[in-house]
Amino acid sequence: MGDVVAMPETTGAGPRRGGPANLKAMAAQEIRRRVFSGQLRPGAKIDQDALADELGISKLPVREALITLDHEGVVEHIARRGAYVARMTREDIRDHYRVFGLVSGLAAERAARNLSPESLQALTDLADRMAAETDPAEQERLNFEFHRRINHASGSRRLVSILGLLAKTVSHGFYEAHEDWPGKASEDHRRILNALAARSAARAKSLVEKHFADGGERAVALLEQQGFWDR
Repeated sequence: MGDVVAMPETTGAGPRRGGPANLKAMAAQEIRRRVFSGQLRPGAKIDQDALADELGISKLPVREALITLDHEGVVEHIARRGAYVARMTREDIRDHYRVFGLVSGLAAERAARNLSPESLQALTDLADRMAAETDPAEQERLNFEFHRRINHASGSRRLVSILGLLAKTVSHGFYEAHEDWPGKASEDHRRILNALAARSAARAKSLVEKHFADGGERAVALLEQQGFWDR
């Protein structure tokens, strides 16, 4: 999940350069990366002009990205002073993962009823490949695909849309920063798979919720390690 924190399970490829929307997304992604890697600390002022120069883009997409990040709670705008990194607490991070887990749990609950035998086999194959993989970046990619398939199997465009928004606002780095996370994730994925195969909607929901709650604890530990809350 890189040195920034999208879900223990939901980061995707970065935006491509191109139109205004992509430039805004690129700027937002870079600001998140700097915040959650500890490069920009809570309370630090964000130099919009310098950031635009570093990214090789105009100031407009940077300003638009900061508005988006203000809505996410990552950035705080102070009148006549500028944009600052918001002072998020450990509970803010944990709560975000819990919310992510609740929505993901709903998707898994639906998926338990909808998944075809072929889709279950595809998930099993992904879990097998993830367990055998040693490259963190590839583990991240397979992990993303595993959860993406479950989310889409819910058959709910609304849940998938909400999960896409939530995924953009959390930190990643689990597979690189926590040596024991791949093993933990693999065990969780097997339990989730077993629940899905048994068509146990309630158990699939509960397991996914716990999986993401545990991810929240790992995210807090990772941010502490990176000095996120150090003065």
